Amino acid sequence: MPIGYDLSLAHMKSVTLLVILWLLLSVVAPAQASAPGGNPPPGASAQAVFTADGFDWREMVPYLFVAATQPTEQGIQTVLENSNVLRVYVANEVRAECKPDKNSCPATRDKLEKEVIKRIGDIAREGIFSQHKNAIVDYKLARQPFPFSEIAAVKSEKHPDAYFMLALSDRSYTAAQVQAKYGAPYDTTISQWYSVFKYRLESADYTSKAMFEIDPVDGAVIKIAISLKPKRPKNRH
Repeated sequence: MPIGYDLSLAHMKSVTLLVILWLLLSVVAPAQASAPGGNPPPGASAQAVFTADGFDWREMVPYLFVAATQPTEQGIQTVLENSNVLRVYVANEVRAECKPDKNSCPATRDKLEKEVIKRIGDIAREGIFSQHKNAIVDYKLARQPFPFSEIAAVKSEKHPDAYFMLALSDRSYTAAQVQAKYGAPYDTTISQWYSVFKYRLESADYTSKAMFEIDPVDGAVIKIAISLKPKRPKNRH
């Protein structure tokens, strides 16, 4: 996933530095993954709604910056715990498993939040593996309907870089929606199989890039990837 490796966008499992240079971020607040008020969260019928267009890659950037400065496993956990995509997905799983007659439902919003954080921690600890000097968690979002089908967090074991990636589950999010939200990309790449819209955020402390992989036939977004690379002190102005 880190810069310089060849990560196949067709297989998130084969994350390498060149591919993780294509990475990204999210919008729905954690409260949306929680039940309203202090009432017991209802079951599957009241699951939170999350759309691909509701995701904003720029909101992940501060967490990627923090993760880049942390030890490997801690950095991975920071990225996943602060992904609202994953928080909403996990909260919906908790709701779907809710059986009031068996006392298996979190009784309050706080308890739901604690259960969500616990499960995300389990995902980070149990799913982490190492490849090409990168620590990776690649998690399938199998419960559908949901706008995304896969989420990955990557932390370089050698450099203070951090990455985040999402695969979309259908073809409902389009290049036109991307440009309506973020404006024209600063650069584009076109190949035989896909095109890429590139966006960038610069600060005195880091450079962050987001890449949207798009099917040139119908304009559907296939994957989103965000990378963050801290700047060395001598390069900060």
